[in-house]
Amino acid sequence: MTFGLRKKSYVKEREDKFLSLINENQEKLYKIAYSYVKNKEDALDIVQESVYKAYISYHKIQKAQYEKTWLTRILINTSIDFINKNRKIVSIDMSYIENMSGSSNENLDAKLIVREALDKLTEKQKTIIILRFFEDMKLEEIANILELPVSTVKTTLYRTLKEMKIDLKE
Repeated sequence: MTFGLRKKSYVKEREDKFLSLINENQEKLYKIAYSYVKNKEDALDIVQESVYKAYISYHKIQKAQYEKTWLTRILINTSIDFINKNRKIVSIDMSYIENMSGSSNENLDAKLIVREALDKLTEKQKTIIILRFFEDMKLEEIANILELPVSTVKTTLYRTLKEMKIDLKE
């Protein structure tokens, strides 16, 4: 009888930790998903699917320090899967771009140019740019999430920035 109570207590504790993880990161998850699909409803769907995937495999996490990295990785993979499944459908929520600090036509033009340049990148390049500049993550964090050496992330980042600079100049 005591074993059953301990098991219920353990399950409740794990659920509480999972809910806390989701609540702490929900805005960040949404921003990352949105930066991939540029549509409010699709981003919310991706976050919801990612949370579900994380919930059903949460018991596999052994070290709490990797929870955020693990959750972000699930979200990125879900975002990429969504894009690949819906490649033919392109939708942009213009209110997001318009509300990105300032509303002058010059700012809007610059934002659209940056968005177009991002759209030309590979998924790996886009992921690194989004995590570095939109989510302000360190290169080490990005390397952990993508399961790549820091040197690879750094090289990809600088090459991508160089490519984007060329694109933006044209």
